[in-house]
Amino acid sequence: MSILATKNNYKYTKLACYCAYFTMSSVFSLPPLLFVTLHNMYGISYTLLGTLVLVNFCTQLFIDLVFSFFSKHFNIKKIVRVMPLITSFGMMLYALIPMLIPEYAYLGLVVSTVIFSVASGLSEVLLSPMIAAIPSKNPQKDMSMLHSLYAFGVFTVVLISTLFLKIFGTHNWMFLTMLLASLPVVAAVLFMISPMPDMQPSADVQTQKQSRRHYGDLLLCVGCIFFGSCAEGAMSNWISSYMENALKIDKALGDVLGMAMFAVLLGLTRILYAKFGKNIFKMLFICMIGSVICYITVGLSMNVIIAFLACVLTGVFTSMLWPGSLIMMEENVPKAGVAAFALMAAGGDLGASVSPQLAGIIIDNVTISDFALKLSEVSGLSTEQIAIKAAMLSIAVFPMVGCVVLYATYSRFKKRKI
Repeated sequence: MSILATKNNYKYTKLACYCAYFTMSSVFSLPPLLFVTLHNMYGISYTLLGTLVLVNFCTQLFIDLVFSFFSKHFNIKKIVRVMPLITSFGMMLYALIPMLIPEYAYLGLVVSTVIFSVASGLSEVLLSPMIAAIPSKNPQKDMSMLHSLYAFGVFTVVLISTLFLKIFGTHNWMFLTMLLASLPVVAAVLFMISPMPDMQPSADVQTQKQSRRHYGDLLLCVGCIFFGSCAEGAMSNWISSYMENALKIDKALGDVLGMAMFAVLLGLTRILYAKFGKNIFKMLFICMIGSVICYITVGLSMNVIIAFLACVLTGVFTSMLWPGSLIMMEENVPKAGVAAFALMAAGGDLGASVSPQLAGIIIDNVTISDFALKLSEVSGLSTEQIAIKAAMLSIAVFPMVGCVVLYATYSRFKKRKI
């Protein structure tokens, strides 16, 4: 037993979960900040850069699915303790391979992305049910707080990255990556000295499979988190490039005012819901509709200020789409355990991989299209500006469909309670 373990005292365990989620943000937020740098230094296309995001989330998706069906075969407590160290190892390789073997830079980025994505997938699968398993007077508050710390982790990474790259130059990006690779070690130490709550890995899946009704409920919740993560993932991965290339804002200023503000609003909204929120369905509807409006505005507005505000406000409206879907599932699907959370994480990771990759494909193809060339002559925008705006406009489809799925989910649960 841990040296800090006392009966029913999980204060340090909760702190370890929060720390792990906070430091995990470097895995998600740093690569998009480096898209333009990697494109310029190594000649990597935006499609391939978007593929790195796809590799990230597909790896996580694989981990999610493995735990959905085979979670009973793993020692969950040991995995939780080692996963931050896997994150650190992957991030170190992400920096070292391009620096030491630049001709294989992209291959190195792919391999290291797979490694730290394994740890990220484990974090998504295990941290939420661990928080849910810790006795609490307000479990919704704890869940929302966990996900808000990810957003503030993004803000911290953006701030550190902006200052580092401004002072030392973008060509030293690999040293920044090594610095951030050291952060997950703190979470690893906390997990080593903390007690672990008991989590049921497989009984809940068996219960759900025995009841077709509850299995359908879970699938609808997975659909909600899929479309919600599509809305969040596209903006969080491309906002830096959008600010720099579409709005022609200085990278340092764009990252601080753009991506950092997006993350702050994401985190603050989650904290506010944790403190004051009650109706998760109403909150999810507001978030879906607001996301649609923001993406349409980002894609169509020619006004820099309006487009900028729409970008950062997306942080408000996408804030509860992932944690809110988890809360909705936990409240309405009986005995949701590790496997149910893993399936939800699979839906979220799939959505977060699809939309950034789709955006990268659209940007590359629209940039070289005759349509963009003709529109460029009329609008005064470059073909790249038009392409990025077209990508953002296309993403609006995901929260639109999300509204339909959410309504179907709401109707199903409402009938159940009547």
